[in-house]
Amino acid sequence: MSFIIRDEKPEDINSITELTKAAFLNAEHSSHTEQFIVNSLREHGQLSISLVALENNTLVGHVAVSPVLISSGDMGWYGLGPILVLPNKQGMGVGTLLMKKSLEKLKQLGASGCVLLGDPNYYHRFGFKSYPRLTLANVPQEYFQAISFINHIPTGEVHYPDAFNATA
Repeated sequence: MSFIIRDEKPEDINSITELTKAAFLNAEHSSHTEQFIVNSLREHGQLSISLVALENNTLVGHVAVSPVLISSGDMGWYGLGPILVLPNKQGMGVGTLLMKKSLEKLKQLGASGCVLLGDPNYYHRFGFKSYPRLTLANVPQEYFQAISFINHIPTGEVHYPDAFNATA
């Protein structure tokens, strides 16, 4: 199967919303607000990277990347997520393609690094690790991970944009 990864286009927005709902419908650790988060990031100009995965011109995956603040004042850090793939397309490499392309685009932007919340067994293969001095409130340390593009991991608490509290 051949998948194409590209930047979102305005005509993709409704499809991204529906894709996000479908992808997280039965997800165990989902707030079921992911589509509202992505739309709020976009509306507030905080969707730094928004990539879609297509198969035969049909959206099958999406990743959002937005800036984060770190209490230490370190600049140039981003949060990756949500990232999603339709359940019937999981295990086919779509998520890997989205991850690799989003990290490549972050480096092109001159980002210092990236954080995410997720399964360490999955994200470790992309270079993400948990760092005890870099935290996200109310999240078990092993699930909050970072990758640095500048060989420096900040010390402090990470704060995501308010869009991550969106519920509608």
